[in-house]
Amino acid sequence: MRREYIYKGFERVWHWTQAGLILFLALTGFEIHGSLAFFGFEQAVAYHRNAAWALLVLIAFAIFWHLTTGEWRQYLPTIENLRAQAEYYVVGVFRNAPHPTRKTALSKLNPLQRLVYLALKILVIPVIATSGLLYMFYRYPQQHGIEALNVSGLTTIAVVHTAGAFLLLAFLIGHLYLITTGRRLWSNLKAMLTGWEEIAEDAGPPAAVAEKEVA
Repeated sequence: MRREYIYKGFERVWHWTQAGLILFLALTGFEIHGSLAFFGFEQAVAYHRNAAWALLVLIAFAIFWHLTTGEWRQYLPTIENLRAQAEYYVVGVFRNAPHPTRKTALSKLNPLQRLVYLALKILVIPVIATSGLLYMFYRYPQQHGIEALNVSGLTTIAVVHTAGAFLLLAFLIGHLYLITTGRRLWSNLKAMLTGWEEIAEDAGPPAAVAEKEVA
């Protein structure tokens, strides 16, 4: 085993802040739907709205960071070792098989992670954000002067927003499970806290390497 600094400071702060906001949005969202009773409906709506704005600001900073550091290359999809990675998660992880790809600072994500995270960034999160903004501005037309939205479209917006939220929660559940599949139960969690990851020397090659070293 060797130790390598994988996750930079901003990356870790962004990761944990985003996770906290998403969990809080889920909590308040369930209360808005009547599934929970914690803050009270009006407070839940206010908290949900404020957390949504905070998440949008965080996303803006994250986009700027990815573009200026070159980290956006981490999400470029690749089919190299894709089948091997899928087989590892289905069978290999239960047989203590070596990981088919090796994590490095230039290649943090395996082929399946690249596909999933790219789908989140270009599909799921934009759908949630857009539908949430439409719903938010519809709810307060007197404040923002939006009067063109049709009442009949509100249900569709709400359903799309809720469906996107459940997809994000499904990813979160899978993500929580997969962090336990490291060399030790909390290895992956520790890496995202400290930035340092223990890399097995017998792991496979990196799934893909960025064109140039990222900052």
